[in-house]
Amino acid sequence: MIARRTFLRGVAAATAATAFGRPGSVGAEPPPETTKLRLAQIEGICVAPQYVASELLALEGFTDLEYVTIADTKTYASFASGDIDLSMAFVAPFLLQVDAGVPVVLLAGVHVGCFEVVGNPGIRAIRDLKGKRVGIPAVESSHHLFLSSMAAYVGLNPRQDITWVIHKTADSAELLAAGKLDALIGFPPVPQELRAKRIGHVIVNSSVDRPWSQYFCCTIAARKEFVRRNPVATKRAVRAILKATDVCALEPERAARTIVGRGFTNVYDYALATMKEIPYQRWREYDPEDTARFYSLRLREVGMLKNIPQKILADGTDWRFLNELKKELKG
Repeated sequence: MIARRTFLRGVAAATAATAFGRPGSVGAEPPPETTKLRLAQIEGICVAPQYVASELLALEGFTDLEYVTIADTKTYASFASGDIDLSMAFVAPFLLQVDAGVPVVLLAGVHVGCFEVVGNPGIRAIRDLKGKRVGIPAVESSHHLFLSSMAAYVGLNPRQDITWVIHKTADSAELLAAGKLDALIGFPPVPQELRAKRIGHVIVNSSVDRPWSQYFCCTIAARKEFVRRNPVATKRAVRAILKATDVCALEPERAARTIVGRGFTNVYDYALATMKEIPYQRWREYDPEDTARFYSLRLREVGMLKNIPQKILADGTDWRFLNELKKELKG
């Protein structure tokens, strides 16, 4: 585990290098309305910024910080049940929650692309998945919705043209290697493990392949009630995560050691590869509203959303904290 003093020195250095904030900007704000904050701890490590942010969250006044262990299939339901206050996760399932009337709100985009579609010989493009077996952890999981969006984009009907095979994320490499799946979609550390073991080949890498690389993958969302009751705490939490996103981009070795040392993942090499491969530096450049609109359109095309994108955006987004922080945290 990285010592608190060592970690904070690294954060301070990164802060100075990229002008994370004006001196006294945090101190000029009132304290957070609550010192308790619950975030999700999920299987994927692309959400590393919210793990790296733990020390920064403490500096923001969150003395009672909890990472709630949640299966990927339960992440979004945990907002609805009140088990999670604020957290990072893939944007598309949040849109389904908003469409269903769940009181959750998108606050910021964090990073581009983490998902990769990996296939066995004979699968060269998303169109080749027609009639094939594709592995996902659950229906309406982030994996399912991302690949459904990809399928719809190239003219496939994901409900009719793809045979979805439900499997545990930990079994991904074994199932693909054994030929029990034709393809799967995964986020770190699964793609890194597949490459290390030379299993399958990449069909789509959402970090570099258009149009997916032009939109946020993971976003920050929160329960509406938490935001309503705690606007100062919400801004402070978002700021800490965005600062930690810059640490992931500028100091990937430090970020990788942090998430391994604190038990969020086990293999340092996979963690370091993730930090270096994901474009964490783009949160200032891209517009999260464009992302929410893009995925709303894709999901509505295949009948997964009832409401039009304008209503989804009106009901489920709040960019005021992000807009303030973009000015404050100029890089």
